[in-house]
Formats: sequence, C-alpha cells, structure tokens
Amino acid sequence: MVLSACETAIGNNDSEADKKIGMGFAGLAVKAKVKSVLASLWSVNDAGTLALMASFYKHLQSQSHPVKAEALRLAQIDMIEKKVKFQDGYLVINDERIQKLPEGLEGLGNTDFSHPYYWSAFTLIGNFW
Repeated sequence: MVLSACETAIGNNDSEADKKIGMGFAGLAVKAKVKSVLASLWSVNDAGTLALMASFYKHLQSQSHPVKAEALRLAQIDMIEKKVKFQDGYLVINDERIQKLPEGLEGLGNTDFSHPYYWSAFTLIGNFW
C-alpha cells in the first residue's frame, strides 16, 4: 500500500485509537494485515512526491523479483543524482519523458529534486519484499 499524503507514517498522540495502534494510517494498515506500507514521516511536497512515486513504480516494475525497499532506495538515488526532474512541462526520468505534468504543476519549469526535502520523508513499514 502506498500512502503518499503528508504524515501518513506518524500518529496523533491526542487520539486514543492511535495511541494503541501507533504510526498513523500506516500503522492502521499494518494492523489490518497489509504486507507493507510506503508512508511519509512529515509534510511532503506534491511535486517531489509525484517525482519520487513515478521513479519508485518504474523501478518496481523493472525488477524481475520486485523488492519494494530496493525500488524506494533506487528512486531516492535517482532524485539525488538529478535523474528525475520536471523539464519543459514533462516528468523526465533518466532522460525519458514519462508523462505530461498535471495542471498546476506544468508551470514549475525545470525543477531539481536532489535536495532531501523532496525524497527523505518516505519510509517503508512491514515486509520489504
């Protein structure tokens, strides 16, 4: 399960239910027997999340035996190495145009996602295979 919204891997100490479960929505998913959950630890940037998730799924699909932790690691490295970017209104990964940017993001111009702000909030909980 992928929870790409903000703070999906942290709980709310004011909530009695969350005190018992922990880890917010991600913890709830694990308790519900979801094998693994990709979730965020703090507020995330929409553009950076789009870039990271596209690279994550690309790596996940390219593996003969998909390992989620490896796909996340490779997606984060892609972003560090500036292989994932917005360019001329498109999401580009490894110099390949992946998709036209959605309305609202197409005006961002050429964006550099190498800063940890864009990719470091995400963690994998549960089974990494």
